[in-house]
Amino acid sequence: MGRFVYENSVKVEIEDRALTHVQLVMTAKLRRGEPFGFTWREDASIGGGRTTVWVHAGSSLVFKYSGSRQPAVNRAWVDALAFTANAPTGLYLVSEPAEQAPTDREAVLAPA
Repeated sequence: MGRFVYENSVKVEIEDRALTHVQLVMTAKLRRGEPFGFTWREDASIGGGRTTVWVHAGSSLVFKYSGSRQPAVNRAWVDALAFTANAPTGLYLVSEPAEQAPTDREAVLAPA
């Protein structure tokens, strides 16, 4: 189980694979200079509810992984998360969709 830390004080545990995908979306948005909200549900053991943080270029973000191996990236999941991040509600974790098979054109252009 990984951990996302915002401004050295707000923390949430997120499974490593999901955290990798969240990190990809966040860093892409920040590279483009696009601030956004990030919302997650809190565990019932700490009172439940939800937390939203405003992520911008000056934010202090830490992505701490428990595992040492980089998980495989599911492009469909990155796209689904990016869709939420670009909406008025901001980024939130959605279930991982099935990976999409490459199109014929992508298969031809892929390196062997």
